[in-house]
Amino acid sequence: MGRDAHRWSTFHGERTLVVAARTVTSTVRVLETLPPLLRGDSRVTVVFAYDPTSAFNAGVLDLLHAAGCRVMPWEQLGHTAPDLILSASENIDVPDGDCPVLVLPHGVGFQKFVPDSRSSADRLSGVVPDALLESGRAWLAVSHPAQEEQLLATHPKAAGRTLVVGDPCFDELVGSRPRRKGYREALGVAEHQRLVMVSSTWGPTSLLGSRPTLLPRLLSQLPYDDYRVGAIIHPNVWSAHGAWQIHTLQAAALDAGLLLMPAIHAWRPALVAADVLIGDHGSVTLYGAAAGTPLLLAAFGGDAVPGTAVHDMAAVAPRLDARGDLLQQVEDVVRQHTPQRYRAVAEQAFAEPGHALARLRTALYRLLRLPEPSSPPPSPLVLPVPDPPASPVTSWEVTTGVTGDSEAPTVTVRRFPAAVSACDAARPDSPACFTHLACVDDERDHRLTESASVLVQRHPASTSVGALRWIEETLAQLPGSLLAASAVREGCCLVGLRDGRIVEAAATGPAMDPGLPAAVVYACLRAGHPLNDTRVTLRIGDTRDEDVVLRLRPALPTG
Repeated sequence: MGRDAHRWSTFHGERTLVVAARTVTSTVRVLETLPPLLRGDSRVTVVFAYDPTSAFNAGVLDLLHAAGCRVMPWEQLGHTAPDLILSASENIDVPDGDCPVLVLPHGVGFQKFVPDSRSSADRLSGVVPDALLESGRAWLAVSHPAQEEQLLATHPKAAGRTLVVGDPCFDELVGSRPRRKGYREALGVAEHQRLVMVSSTWGPTSLLGSRPTLLPRLLSQLPYDDYRVGAIIHPNVWSAHGAWQIHTLQAAALDAGLLLMPAIHAWRPALVAADVLIGDHGSVTLYGAAAGTPLLLAAFGGDAVPGTAVHDMAAVAPRLDARGDLLQQVEDVVRQHTPQRYRAVAEQAFAEPGHALARLRTALYRLLRLPEPSSPPPSPLVLPVPDPPASPVTSWEVTTGVTGDSEAPTVTVRRFPAAVSACDAARPDSPACFTHLACVDDERDHRLTESASVLVQRHPASTSVGALRWIEETLAQLPGSLLAASAVREGCCLVGLRDGRIVEAAATGPAMDPGLPAAVVYACLRAGHPLNDTRVTLRIGDTRDEDVVLRLRPALPTG
């Protein structure tokens, strides 16, 4: 970008586009949107200028460098002569000049009041300073004509400075629905499980700001084998507080298997994969509802702007009672949801569905004063498959209910991560219902391991001899446990009891977590049912039944 840069350049572009990068949220939006607009066009040289003045600037440089962007200091922008400045942050201080400034939205419209960094007052999110509007340089891309009307009512100087292009992010979400199964598999969500995603914007009125314990409480009430729980947290939270703080505050939820989505990119396929969305007044909640996902509102702040699409969403969305039965509310919202519930909301928020990238490319080249490329207009790309963001659960509070006669009993098993057991009321035993603690052999909290009634080897043993050896050693090391279980690669599960008996548990269907047949043996033992030549119906939550045949094997070898 220096005066003699042409002497060192390989690509001699006809126009220079400068991307103003100020926050992680706004920078991500440009990085996701710009490549298909300029694909294969060497006429446009792109340089990124980093503006460090935002309270949410942490992570921007790392993001740009990871993407391979060439970055110049913000101060250098005033000594260059770009043909267009592009940003998804409205709060940039653009140096004097005459080049146009195109501002993309980094959410859905102007739906939130936020603190003004230039004063102690609040302002409407998404609107550039009046001085930039008065200069005639600013152009605001909006996703719907209703946003134009809202903007003109509050900022008359924006008259004639808006471009209705639709929303490329929403187009990607809708266009990626056919890949939903692949996203769920990548996230470790089984076909029979429901994925509950929790979305929080930033600030004190957000879901996490007002209900910081909701995630562990959800995990404590939704049975582990029937549900997965994930979280999408606004990048401003990551930027302002840091990953360390978030991980520390949500440590119990993470230990309980929370799918904590990374701050950028991965939230979109996770949203497509969701069966239920629990959210607030942030854009992600609106995206999910408009795309047809059943929604429960857990928070809705006074900083949401009346008359916007997000307010219309709130008018028809059921509210979550955070103190009530969370499992029942999730099941109810799935049962009562209809695909048409948020259609009017989507129609008010997103114009020209499926054509946002094409319309945006036309606007971009018009501002660059270049003919649009002869290649076909860009269309929404299918979202990439995310990396699994969860750690394995290592301990469970297991409830087992035993019904039927002793010759063919039914054992219902519900598992809840032990890391969040303190968030819910205790589950007392009864003559037909038993609760125990089960730990995997890689549990790091020795207090849990020493208190566990059931110990499980996470990875299958290569042979029965290896499984029996592990069982013997484990029961010897942990005298407080009642039984130890190990799967064998041949397909069965061996369960060793404290009294020396060995039960072979052979299950029908696909290979399962050995903790489940171990729970069957524990329940039958507590109920006084025979453990030899017994066929048990294993009911895993309310979703599926499997047959488990129990057979006694010779006692553990001695010596």
